[in-house]
Amino acid sequence: MNLAVLTSGGDCPGLNAVIRAIVRSALPDKIKVTGIIGGWEGIWKGEYVDLNMPAVAGIINRGGTILGTSRFSPFEQKNGKKILLERLSHKNFDAIIAIGGEGSMHIAQLAHEAGVNIIGVPKTIDNDINGTDYTFGFDTAVSIATEAIDRLHTTAESHHRIMVLEVMGRHAGWIALYSGIAGGADVVIIPEFETQLDNITGVIQKRYDRGKLFSIIVIAEGAEFIEKEIKDSRKYIKKKDDFGRTRLGGIGYLLAEEIEQRTGFESRATILGYVQRGGMPSAFDRILGTRFGVHAVKMFLNRQFGRMAAIRSNIITDISIKEAISKLKTVDKETYEVAKVFFG
Repeated sequence: MNLAVLTSGGDCPGLNAVIRAIVRSALPDKIKVTGIIGGWEGIWKGEYVDLNMPAVAGIINRGGTILGTSRFSPFEQKNGKKILLERLSHKNFDAIIAIGGEGSMHIAQLAHEAGVNIIGVPKTIDNDINGTDYTFGFDTAVSIATEAIDRLHTTAESHHRIMVLEVMGRHAGWIALYSGIAGGADVVIIPEFETQLDNITGVIQKRYDRGKLFSIIVIAEGAEFIEKEIKDSRKYIKKKDDFGRTRLGGIGYLLAEEIEQRTGFESRATILGYVQRGGMPSAFDRILGTRFGVHAVKMFLNRQFGRMAAIRSNIITDISIKEAISKLKTVDKETYEVAKVFFG
């Protein structure tokens, strides 16, 4: 049996743990594992590598992915479906395990519908894939963001400043919400629920009246309603990524400037950016990635194609990829309302 593995989309802590688990689980069943270099683009370039025990030794604690990644979609290329099937037929893969986020799972579903035997493994620091309680990478990102808030607290208090921390989260504010609660932020702004600028400055003023001369604001990069409320705010060019989505980043600077103008309090912004998904994965993400990898091989042996590994109530299971991409898993109102009790 010949099993292929690829990592697609943005890099994420825990990818190597999944690859390692797949290889170590497959070899006892005499399954040959081939790595596709650079995501789906590797099929176009014909770049592959044999994955064996030496290849995955000592990688569980490494960030990124030893296979490389890209945001390449075969189905956006001319005659993409036909070329994909032709090139895969020459490699004689029995199945492909696609490790990726929401966008990558859409590609996996298209490949499945085209006749490719696909197994999905969900990864994203945004934690926004439907049908699974957690995706690996999220825990590491939250830990990094929480540490950043802890560090900003000391300088904010020392200089009596308003500190705005911008974290990742295009449509879902899980990182902002979890790190904001854990780090004791005074306001958390996420894409799911609009927050008026007057409410933000109101919290800051109330804290000032109580003798708290600093505040910590956490904002998810996708909270674009803030940008719309700030007049003449198009201060940066919005480019597109390889999936055709608007590149985000910079809303924190706009918010900090607006807060300073409205309140007169000195404000500074920090954009955490790619730091959130770089470096060593947390123990939780290493374990979750490992469990996903082991289960993916079981799915392969049971010919459970067109499905994605998932975790529900700490039990590893699987769901159809179609269900996983049916909607985004966003922050629910109940969770947000509970968190709001601690803000301000």
